[in-house]
Amino acid sequence: MSTPQWRKSTRSGGTDDSACVEVADLGEAIGVRDSKDPEGPKLALPAESFTAFLSRVKNDGLGR
Repeated sequence: MSTPQWRKSTRSGGTDDSACVEVADLGEAIGVRDSKDPEGPKLALPAESFTAFLSRVKNDGLGR
């Protein structure tokens, strides 16, 4: 298995001290981790679930 290519949003500010999440394509899942703790715990979400989550955040901000 190849090493995941983790990336973060260009809107995160781009500095090393930015608090944000990073995502990686893991094939059938999307990996999510804390950029400040790259060796810490990670989530693996089915791609369909991650896509639905992003859509919900973009469209209605999850009730904000």
